[in-house]
Amino acid sequence: MQRMLQKMLDEIDVTINGKKPYDIKVHDKRMYTKLFKDKSIGAGDAYVEGMWDCEKLDELFFRICRNKLYNKIYSPFSETLYSLKNSVINQQTREKSEEVAKRHYNLGNPLFEKMLGKSMAYTCGYWKNADNLDEAQFAKYDLVCKKLQLQPGETVLELGCGWGGLAKYMAEKYDCKVVGFDIGKEPARYAKDLCRHLPVKIYHCDYRDISIYNPNREKFDKLVSVGVLEHIGYKNYDQFLSISRSFIKDDGLFLLHSIGSNYSKNYCEPWINKNIFPNGMLPSLKWLGKAIEKKFIVEDFHNFGAFYDRTLLAWHENLNKHWKELSKDYDTKLLRMMNYYLLSCAGGFRARDMQLWQFLLSPKGIIGGYNRIV
Repeated sequence: MQRMLQKMLDEIDVTINGKKPYDIKVHDKRMYTKLFKDKSIGAGDAYVEGMWDCEKLDELFFRICRNKLYNKIYSPFSETLYSLKNSVINQQTREKSEEVAKRHYNLGNPLFEKMLGKSMAYTCGYWKNADNLDEAQFAKYDLVCKKLQLQPGETVLELGCGWGGLAKYMAEKYDCKVVGFDIGKEPARYAKDLCRHLPVKIYHCDYRDISIYNPNREKFDKLVSVGVLEHIGYKNYDQFLSISRSFIKDDGLFLLHSIGSNYSKNYCEPWINKNIFPNGMLPSLKWLGKAIEKKFIVEDFHNFGAFYDRTLLAWHENLNKHWKELSKDYDTKLLRMMNYYLLSCAGGFRARDMQLWQFLLSPKGIIGGYNRIV
């Protein structure tokens, strides 16, 4: 099995137990069995269990993704089963949607505070003129606000507010009134405390719980959703966007920010689905286009997915820098799991295997057009 794997890795100049920083170091030969039996799940779990290492894991995954080497590791039969299962069963029902919060977003606010930095933003930063993570994240916040053309006194509905960083920014910097909600209990609790002295209302609920966050079915001046669409699922895009359309004024604007896939696939990468984001899936332009049709006009489209590489590396650096303090509450397996997730995704974005999209939508179209802001 080692020879089989080496033959694959030869295509991307990776050597088992070699000296290059992106070579893999095998500590336990059971890794080969796990890899060939359980594919990506086996590879990731073997790493978490300490069976193998790589000095530059992000560079290894850049090479894997850029050359589509995963197509030789994945089983076509398994891929078909994943696709068939998700075609028949809605993996993002109201009940299933809570799994990602329990598994990941509720890991503990102290962990995310150390990893995410001052902004508490768990989405791609905007590095155009930024030198560090905090600058990139606050630049992203400001980019969102400028694209939305926020004005003092306007009302904003944030669909999926996370830890409340953007809601706080819109209220403090643009004098807006914000209603936000999040499926994660811990993030919502943190957001409430963060925005307690501001004109911001935060709710712990799902986007389908309209009676909780918008009982009077108010229409808002602006809508924003940053990093939520990845958890909605293609069977629910139409419902999510229909709800969004019903809560925005005719002259309003809606900024929709999401990681995107280069092709339509109705399931998540298996290891990520098992360990990080259960029941998630990345939208494609095909599926989003169909869901947006007859609901919104696309005024602007912006792809800055290349910036996610630097964002993920910065989160990785923060997490490891603070691990000694965090290790009082978390074990080493969690650190290895998070490192594998962050660095493998960094490599994927570097290879342009995934994208980051911002759509600027209007209900009826802006007369005279929209002046683009980047």
